[in-house]
Amino acid sequence: MNSYGKNFRLAIFGESHSKAIGIVIDGVMPGISLTPKDFEKALKRRSYGDIASLAFATTARKESDKPIFLSGLKNGRTTGAPLAILFENKDFESSHYSNYAECPRPSHADFAATVKWQGFNDLAGGGYLSGRLTAPIVAAGVVAKKQIEAMVEKGAKNGSGTLLNNSNSKSKGKSSGKTKTESCKIYIKAHISEIYGSSNKREWKAILEQAASEGDSVGGVIRCRAEGVPAGLGEPFFNSLESQIAHLAFSIPAVKAISFGNFEDALRSANKANRASLLKGSEYNDLIIKTNGATATNHSGGINGGISNGNAIEFSVEIRPTASIAKPQQTINLKSSKIESLKIKGRHDCCIALRCPVIIEAITAIVLADNLCNHS
Repeated sequence: MNSYGKNFRLAIFGESHSKAIGIVIDGVMPGISLTPKDFEKALKRRSYGDIASLAFATTARKESDKPIFLSGLKNGRTTGAPLAILFENKDFESSHYSNYAECPRPSHADFAATVKWQGFNDLAGGGYLSGRLTAPIVAAGVVAKKQIEAMVEKGAKNGSGTLLNNSNSKSKGKSSGKTKTESCKIYIKAHISEIYGSSNKREWKAILEQAASEGDSVGGVIRCRAEGVPAGLGEPFFNSLESQIAHLAFSIPAVKAISFGNFEDALRSANKANRASLLKGSEYNDLIIKTNGATATNHSGGINGGISNGNAIEFSVEIRPTASIAKPQQTINLKSSKIESLKIKGRHDCCIALRCPVIIEAITAIVLADNLCNHS
């Protein structure tokens, strides 16, 4: 369905070429400072990616994505009521999509969605299933990060210790002797680690330029790390922390796989691929080296038994190549039952993975905010 969450709840609406898209967020704490400027950086990352020199491989569709607050905000502070945020759609051309119900695009949801909704669905720009709907998710991620910060700060002020004592983040001090405890913060960061199987950043531009010149597309891998996450989050069996993150990750169009853990050291020495199944137990197991649960390695990705163990949450997400490519492809004409050649028009990403790190950060923040409401 179009909703997610128990304590920090989301409901998205709109379609790629509808008048607007948006999100309603329930469970937002009152008093959180929130302005349109808070959303600018995240939404720009979603539009252009994190690497300026590779922005040419993202879509030419450029929406302003200025958040319009419909409810839940007064005088720059959240009220505690459901927060409704709207984004207008203005830079689109729907005429390119007129025949896709009859001749569905390969690897798009045209056929499946038309069957599901009996042909009443809007296919323009992917409709309700478009990556355009990740803009509201990124907006929810901004709010989630703000809420996490507020909850952690509130826990610290109350002296509960819940969010402080379970973290394995290191403390940093100044020469004056005053110590700032970094475990008071939860830090979430995602980045592109591979494009078309290459982890060499110097090769990425050439890979993308070649794919673009061929009218083709490529995929990539995003790695995400969340530091300062307290132990004890997650509800086994059926609402484990991994399953919650995976649930939201797979709501992002183009995500096809997710893997938890950091295997870089072990796999580098073993010269093996980034898969836990290729390690022996003696290589995989994370040795506990401190009373707060800190481990020598993090092959479990900060989660044991579906519950956060106080180490950093680490996972990788695999992004498929963009389905819309300029190369002619074959498809079935559903009316004539004949195979036809189809050339997709419009403006499409050569590599959608470039724009995904901020989306992955957003879904991670949403999951953590939802869980921390029960924990703090």
